[in-house]
Amino acid sequence: MHPTRSQTMYEDEMYDPGSLFPISTLIPVTIICILLFIVGVTGNTMTILIIRKYKDMKTTTNLYLSSMAVSDLIIFLCLPFDLYRLWKYIPWIFGEAICRLSHYINEGCTYATILHITALSIERYLAICFPLKAKVFVTKRRVKCVIGFLWTFSLVSAAPMLFLFGVEYENNTDPDTGTRQCKYTSYAVSSGLLYTMIWVSTIYFFFPMFCLSFLYGSIGRKLWKSKNEIQGPNAANRERYHRQTVNILAVVVLAFAVCWLPFHIGRNIFIHVDNYLAAKFSQYFNMVSMLLFYLSASINPVLYNLMSRKYRAAASRLLLNKQSSQRSFSATREYTAACTETSTGV
Repeated sequence: MHPTRSQTMYEDEMYDPGSLFPISTLIPVTIICILLFIVGVTGNTMTILIIRKYKDMKTTTNLYLSSMAVSDLIIFLCLPFDLYRLWKYIPWIFGEAICRLSHYINEGCTYATILHITALSIERYLAICFPLKAKVFVTKRRVKCVIGFLWTFSLVSAAPMLFLFGVEYENNTDPDTGTRQCKYTSYAVSSGLLYTMIWVSTIYFFFPMFCLSFLYGSIGRKLWKSKNEIQGPNAANRERYHRQTVNILAVVVLAFAVCWLPFHIGRNIFIHVDNYLAAKFSQYFNMVSMLLFYLSASINPVLYNLMSRKYRAAASRLLLNKQSSQRSFSATREYTAACTETSTGV
């Protein structure tokens, strides 16, 4: 027999009906989520616009970054539903399709981001360690084909999430009177699908991290050995570009690892919960991991802006063009209004 909320919660905590967390926790978490949503949507949209608008930004590296920005934008579509579940764990009012699709999109886009980071690191490894071969094999057309394959593979491998989650009724009550919840289905637990997907997501995380550690180790050794070998009129620029790209990618990978590792740990804690205290710890740990997960989706454009002078220059150009367009549009409206007023007077 499980203890009821009234038996276990502290007297000084106020709970919103249907929530697993006190209001004192929900309010700051909601504010953080709103800030992450604004920063993430704005930053990733700017990244996509910058790379699409300016020809000098359409490099093979930036094609991967643009596709990652699309993935992060799609992830933010699910944030309102996660926020709703924090405030109202029961009842779930959005239906079966939204319950399944929101978890599927989150998982698929996360897999896509991991694969993009891995492919991008391989591309940088080839460009720095085997520059002549990279010029021949790494073309924009092939990179676009690789991106298409990465999206297809990640969405297909996340497909079991469509069966892992569903709308069920609290304590197996009658659908007409029970309370709806968006949760792991009883079929997912009994069939072992839940444990299979946790293994899949764990492999998706640790295997790429192993690959990235090897690739960046090789890149670091190559740059260290060849720092005096780069020759030509643009040698200094090429060396600076390589170092800057590696630094950006290394920070992106580190940020992703720090932000997404708790997500995996939280899943493993959840499936091993066997008492109330463990369940309570799992709930709070998963709430923190959710915040870090969305931080991961919002932080990349901030890192580009901080570490890449070229990105900052392109962002400035984009903003200045928008401001000049708005001024031009405003001047045109004023001129049109003046002409209309004159003709009316005549």
